Amino acid sequence: MTARFSLTSLLCLSLLVAAWSNVSAQDPTHRDVAYDDDHPSQCVDVYLAKSDKPVPAMIFIHGGGWRAGSKAHLPGWLKRFVAAGELSVVSVEYRFTNVKTHPAQVNDCLRAVQFVRHNAAKWNIDPKRLGVTGGSAGGHLSAYVAVHDDAAKADSKDPVEQQSSRVACAVPFAGPTDWSLLSAIDHRHPAYRQLIGYEPGTPAEKLSDELKKDVSPITFASKDDPPMMQVHGDADDIVPIEHARNLHAKLQSVGATSELVVIPGANHGVAGAGDAVTDQATAFVRKYMLTP
Repeated sequence: MTARFSLTSLLCLSLLVAAWSNVSAQDPTHRDVAYDDDHPSQCVDVYLAKSDKPVPAMIFIHGGGWRAGSKAHLPGWLKRFVAAGELSVVSVEYRFTNVKTHPAQVNDCLRAVQFVRHNAAKWNIDPKRLGVTGGSAGGHLSAYVAVHDDAAKADSKDPVEQQSSRVACAVPFAGPTDWSLLSAIDHRHPAYRQLIGYEPGTPAEKLSDELKKDVSPITFASKDDPPMMQVHGDADDIVPIEHARNLHAKLQSVGATSELVVIPGANHGVAGAGDAVTDQATAFVRKYMLTP
């Protein structure tokens, strides 16, 4: 399923991050809660909805080229869910590439999901209804979490590792998903190469095929993946729309539920494209997280 809107946007990467925080302030219930102890960045902010019964939770992963950004910039459409008491939100910080390269970022996000599930009873969260979303680098990481095999280790002595990392749905915004495209399309942003440990400007043919495969969510697409809705601008010159189209096609081919919302004329800042986009994301989450 592909949806299209008539909209023009010339937003760049920095505006994508800013747009997601352009709402009234809402302080987290719990701030800087550590989900691991390898690095100070491995922590979450928890925004708990007021409810008499356990509610679903969306896990938000911020963008910034895997090298910048902040978990403090929570999207307005997620804050509205919290204010309405419909679901809680957990915003994830993770190690940047100047600390450690792939797979540190995806491992952090997978563990964050496990950590939320481990604390579900304490936070009044329904552990069976966890979703994930994010923009740009966060779009990549949220797609990766959604399609990756369960990271649970039943025999681990760490109670967090015993938990499932699977989610009920995913909403990636403008996220790269297929590093094989670096050989076919010019990707000028240095972050693609930095994420897998290469210097900016390294020719695509000199990049490790194994690393390009492992960092790409498309590699892990399978029939049992949760419903996913990607949002992408067809004029995105930071993350070409072919990333979203390739993953969408792959998910459909294996029998998974996939939607692609294409914003005509929009560059990388689709998160700031307006209510038409966030209303679609809200409806998608309600369908797969809130509908009995």
